[in-house]
Amino acid sequence: MDRDRDLTSGDWLDANRANWDERVPVHVASPFYDRGNLRAGGSQLDPIAAAGIAGLFPDGLDGVRVLHLQCHFGSDTLSLVNVGATAVGLDFSRPAVEEARRMAAELRVAERARFIEANVYDARHRLPEPESFDLVFTTWGTIGWLPDVAEWARIIAWFLKPGGRLYFADGHPAAFVFDGDGGPGGLPVFSYPYTSADVIEFDDPSDYADPEARIASSRTVEWIHPLGEVLGAMREAGLTVERFAEHHEVPWQIFPIAVPKGDGMYGWPAEPWLPLSYEVVAVRDSPGR
Repeated sequence: MDRDRDLTSGDWLDANRANWDERVPVHVASPFYDRGNLRAGGSQLDPIAAAGIAGLFPDGLDGVRVLHLQCHFGSDTLSLVNVGATAVGLDFSRPAVEEARRMAAELRVAERARFIEANVYDARHRLPEPESFDLVFTTWGTIGWLPDVAEWARIIAWFLKPGGRLYFADGHPAAFVFDGDGGPGGLPVFSYPYTSADVIEFDDPSDYADPEARIASSRTVEWIHPLGEVLGAMREAGLTVERFAEHHEVPWQIFPIAVPKGDGMYGWPAEPWLPLSYEVVAVRDSPGR
């Protein structure tokens, strides 16, 4: 946790926003984000998130109100809408939000899919609707861009109805201590601490969705959030963990050695050395619980 950092403005936010603004047209054009299923009325959710949501809502999402934090250009938001939800997507990138709105109009679901341009930490001011969502959904590459997960968890609890749930999935912090492929047999090597209050700055022009792309706004600022910090933040915010699961696959090529496992997922080529991702379902405590 970066306790002294301004959460609503600053160089860290400007750098990260510029990077993601530039990624939007790259991602829209990339087969990695192919939206064919979405246009056909289906879902772009990865297998982990799809199974998680199906487990929570086996009868579908009709009547379910969803808040999708850090929604990028809204493909997952609109996937939830396609199966019946009414959703609000929030992202800090203006080009991403504009593309999400355009896609909602193309799919003719704009009346059930609203998109808001905002930093997560400004969400309560931009969307003053406390205790109004049945589900807060946030997955893949989210909290590493945030300096304070305790405030993140409080924001989620503020938006959830009593008894409402958070669905969260992300890369596993145990995997994030590694990088590259310089170890024995091409395995990634230790590069970062598991626990650190320090920021990690990168200057990397590459993009995971398009190996040929080069991002001019290449500098990013990120943070490490170990499991204890994340789960503790949820607990302190009044969220009770109902499900915690670790997985050996992620929906992107996390390391050069990772191999396709089908359905857009990547994993270890042989031995499942350690978990690559995790998911959490947490419920907001009811008054008096």
